Amino acid sequence: MTHIVQIAPAIAPGSGVAGVAFNLEREFRAAGVTVERFTAAEAGRPHARSRRRSAIATHLTRARNVMWFSTVGTRRARRFLSARPDAVAICHNDVMAGEIYVNHGLLQAAMRARGNYAWRMVRNPVHLFTAVRDRIRYRGRTHRAIVALTTTEAELLVSTFGKVRAPIHVIPNGVDINRFRPPGAAERATARAALGVVDDRTVAVFIGHEFERKGLPIAMEALASAPGVALLVVGGSADMIRRAQTQARNAGVGERVHFAGTHANPIPFLWASDVLVLPSAYEANALVVLEALACGLPVVSTRVGFAPDIVVDGENGFLVEHDAASVGARLDELSRLGLEAWRIRARQTAERHSWPLVARQYLDLVESILVERGAA
Repeated sequence: MTHIVQIAPAIAPGSGVAGVAFNLEREFRAAGVTVERFTAAEAGRPHARSRRRSAIATHLTRARNVMWFSTVGTRRARRFLSARPDAVAICHNDVMAGEIYVNHGLLQAAMRARGNYAWRMVRNPVHLFTAVRDRIRYRGRTHRAIVALTTTEAELLVSTFGKVRAPIHVIPNGVDINRFRPPGAAERATARAALGVVDDRTVAVFIGHEFERKGLPIAMEALASAPGVALLVVGGSADMIRRAQTQARNAGVGERVHFAGTHANPIPFLWASDVLVLPSAYEANALVVLEALACGLPVVSTRVGFAPDIVVDGENGFLVEHDAASVGARLDELSRLGLEAWRIRARQTAERHSWPLVARQYLDLVESILVERGAA
C-alpha cells in the first residue's frame, strides 16, 4: 500500500498551506493511501499561547517559527522519515527533506513585486536566511521532484535560481467544490443582509491580508471609475484597516468600501458578492481565485498566480493591468451586465479543478518516484 508523509508547519482545514495539505490528506485517504503528518507540533515546537500581539511581535514569532522549522524541524523530519523507509514524503514549507517539495511561493519574486527589492531583503535577516535556504533547496539534491502551482511559477523558479536540479512538475491547487458553491437565493439574501447590502449594487470582494502586495489601494482607486460598485474587504489587521480606511477617504470612495476584518470562513462574503477583484503584484497561486469561481463569481485579476491559466477574458472574468484605470473599467463593465451566464461559466471552470482530480496528479507523481526507487 502506498505510504505518504506530508510535511508542513501545520495541517488544518482552511486556506493557505495548511489547508492545501489538509485537502490533499483527505483525498489521499479516500484513495486508500496510508497518510502521516509531520508538522511543527510533531517536531516538538511549543504551541504559543493565544493572546493579543502587536504586529511586530506577530512578525517576530513567525520569523522564529520559519527558522526553527527549517533547521531543527529538518533534523527531526529526517529522523522521522528514516524510520519509515517505505514512505514518500511531500514537503510543503520550510523543512529541507522529502522526495517532493511543493513551492507555495517565491520570496524573491514577492519582494521584487513590492519594489525596493534590495532594501526589503537586507533589512530582514529572515529574508536573507530564506533566500540562502531556497538556493540550496533548488540547486541541490534535497528533493527528487519540485511541484510548481502554475506555469508562471515554474518559469520563475528557473529565472530566479538558474538551474533547478530536480524536475519541475506543474500541479495546481484544487478547490472543494462541495463546500465552495454558488448560493441559493435565500442564502445570498441572508449573506447580503448580514453586511447591510440593501440594494442591487454590484459588490466586488477583495480577500487577503497583505493589502499593498495584493493591490487593495488599486482596487479602491478603481471605484472612482466604477460608480455602481461597492468594495467589500475581507482580511487585514486593525492597523492595516485603519490605514486603508484613510486611503479610501482620500480617494473619495470611503462610503463605498466596507472592511469586514479577518474571518476564517470566506464563504458568506463570497456569497454576498458579485465579483472577486485581485489586482495583485505577485501570487504563487491565489487559491481565492478558484474559491470565488467555485462560488460562481467572475474574477477581475492581474496576470498573477493561477489567474492566467484559468481566467478567460469575457467568459469567466477579466485579466487586467496593474493599474486602477484597467481594474475600474472592467468592474464598471460587469456592474452593467446581467451576470447569470458569467456565474455558470465561473462554476464550470472551478469544477475542472476539484481536489480529487488534483490529488490524483500527486499520486501519479508519487508512483513515479516509487518506480525510480525500484529501478535504483
